[in-house]
Amino acid sequence: MIVERLNLTDFRNYTEANVELRPGPNVFVGSNGQGKTNLVEAIAFFATLGSHRVSMDAPMVRDGADYAIVRARLGHGERQISLDVQINKSGSNKARVNGAPVKTSELPRYAQVVLFAPEDLTIVRGDPSARRRFADQLLVQRTPRLSAVLGDYERVVKQRTALLKSARARGLRADSLSTLDVWDDKLVALGTQVINARAEMTSALASPLSSAYTSIAGADHNPTASWSLSLHGDDDTPPQEAMAISDIETAFRAALKNRRAAELERGVTLVGPHRDDLNLSIRNLPVKGYASHGESWSVALALRLASAELLRADSRLGDPVLILDDVFAELDVHRRTRLADLVSAYEQVIVTAAVEADVPSALRAHTVRVEAGQISGDVSE
Repeated sequence: MIVERLNLTDFRNYTEANVELRPGPNVFVGSNGQGKTNLVEAIAFFATLGSHRVSMDAPMVRDGADYAIVRARLGHGERQISLDVQINKSGSNKARVNGAPVKTSELPRYAQVVLFAPEDLTIVRGDPSARRRFADQLLVQRTPRLSAVLGDYERVVKQRTALLKSARARGLRADSLSTLDVWDDKLVALGTQVINARAEMTSALASPLSSAYTSIAGADHNPTASWSLSLHGDDDTPPQEAMAISDIETAFRAALKNRRAAELERGVTLVGPHRDDLNLSIRNLPVKGYASHGESWSVALALRLASAELLRADSRLGDPVLILDDVFAELDVHRRTRLADLVSAYEQVIVTAAVEADVPSALRAHTVRVEAGQISGDVSE
């Protein structure tokens, strides 16, 4: 898959923008704050239905506008597909595929994008929510139907938590809350699907993660990823082992039963995939707290490259579009060369850089200049 054309209206700092892209490597060059990252953020939105920089959609809409329009023409071999999304400051977004209205959740069926940015350090160094978000975005790209499952699960958690808060305020006992059992059933049914899908994905990620890390770092530090599940108890519980779906359901129900008094006391849903964490380690030590800055950077980048390899192996759409946002400035010469060699075989690679010379020459086949929200043209080298 390649992005052939990108059109923006009232997106971030762009009143209007039109960019032509090519197969192979493309580089957006410009000083910091000119709008390079805004372009790749718009491309990635079709695949992730969100921003890698902010949790809300409103900041992506230009100041003074009510909505932004992002259009892209994608090439899938001989076939072309046009995607349009209207990102609203408030209310639901709207989407079209080849001019026909669709649910926005349908967009990842047509667009697969893997974006690495400096913000990805939060995956390895930040709160568990950043790791869950990484995992769930990859889940949706691999299996788009899981977008609905994840959305339904989030709604059940909110409804169940609201009931717990109401019960706490009214001083109700657990045995007087028959409606809580109904929400438990929904929580278990949806949560089991999420837990199982995450486990399968993490297992599939193991080999490409190890290969990508070794290629970037030039050393094998045995990077691993595994889940700690809230249904197993406290945070010091050993990481998740492979579990059958029936075993997940049984453990889930038992955990809800055991934690019900605590949930009523706190007014919070304490069990489920929304409380799980993805454990990342190198050299048999947790990345968070033990890894150096360079090692953390390598793990985060390896996670994204492994994701791209996973999508590449699974997808009927061809290679995912691989985006490297402001990556090369952080790498030494050797790692720059290794990374360029690693990604050069993808159908399309998009790189952003403040300094063009930071990007290896092998990735500078097509350069687009960006200045103050204006696309100043492109140069083919």
